[in-house]
Amino acid sequence: MNIHEHQAKGVLKDYGVRVLEGSAAFSPQESLEIAEKIGGSVWVVKAQIHAGGRGKGGGVKIAHSLEDVKKYSEELLGKNLITHQTGPEGQIVRRVFVEAGCMIEKEFYVSFLVDRSKNSVVAVVSPEGGMDIEEVASKSPEKILKISIDPLVGFQSFYGRKMAFFLGLTGKEVSQAVKLFSGMYNAFVGLDASMIEVNPLVLTKDKQIVALDAKMSFDSNALYRQPNIESLRDESEENSVELEASRLDLNYIKLDGSIGCMVNGAGLAMATMDVIKLYGSEPANFLDVGGGAPKGRVVAALKIILSDPNVNGILINIFGGIMRCDVIAEGIVAAALDINISIPVVVRLEGTKVNEGKKILKESGLDIISANNLDDAAKKIVQAVKGVS
Repeated sequence: MNIHEHQAKGVLKDYGVRVLEGSAAFSPQESLEIAEKIGGSVWVVKAQIHAGGRGKGGGVKIAHSLEDVKKYSEELLGKNLITHQTGPEGQIVRRVFVEAGCMIEKEFYVSFLVDRSKNSVVAVVSPEGGMDIEEVASKSPEKILKISIDPLVGFQSFYGRKMAFFLGLTGKEVSQAVKLFSGMYNAFVGLDASMIEVNPLVLTKDKQIVALDAKMSFDSNALYRQPNIESLRDESEENSVELEASRLDLNYIKLDGSIGCMVNGAGLAMATMDVIKLYGSEPANFLDVGGGAPKGRVVAALKIILSDPNVNGILINIFGGIMRCDVIAEGIVAAALDINISIPVVVRLEGTKVNEGKKILKESGLDIISANNLDDAAKKIVQAVKGVS
């Protein structure tokens, strides 16, 4: 789960990370009132969407008057903002973040991530702030420092000093940075985050270390123990189909291909997508119906797959362990009777109640292509979609 920049800064502030004063606004008038409350002579108006590259896309405006604050808010609110992360379809700006301005001396990058290969948290810092870290890693890898942090040991001050020295900080700047890094780590661990990124982290002209931007992502599987974080969820920023799937306890992720997949088990789903690609086509989605999905959930899963206009064929691959093949078959038949399935459907069933499942499909009178194994199923659906007999 992702949250907005203004929310992330509020969270980090609670952990002792220095941020500038600011608030979210949902109307130009509200933006003006926030700027008046902040005071000063320079403000920044930022579009709030769950995507990076807002500055390059025109979503960050520097205002030198209260009139500019209102004007920029009017321009951004309701705008379809397109960045390199939103894709060409863009995202609608429904709120802006009005923040105090500051004089920047230097910009840096810092993030905390999960390093699954080492079963640890990894801190990443770079003196090249304000840039995409992927670009820095590609062109100047020597400008990136990574430090693995054993979660049983936690963040130590010497880690923070090493990070600060790598950024070229000196004197009191170092102690400020260590405090900020420690706060980020504590937020990361304490809130079950999967990523915290500050880009840029800045040294201001008056020698303050400030988080000028902030992104946070959280482990969705841990939200049940983070109610305060879950309350920050903005469903308007999420894919509507993926959101509906999550409400039905379906693990669904939309992809760009043409073959819809319905599988039980994440590993089998990944293997199914791989074999589809092996035979020259692309999966339209990842969809795991779970180990014991009832018939109604199977029907819902097929409806979600068919809601994607790019889907030209469906591959159903079920290995019946906890999941019974006859339940899947009943769901397929129910879905076919409820909605008009006019595209090829290939079904591979194996495991518990497989014979009963195949019998249900055979006696249904539906135009379904049976497959003996995963390889056979993938080959048949790709051929069917391409019109190859």
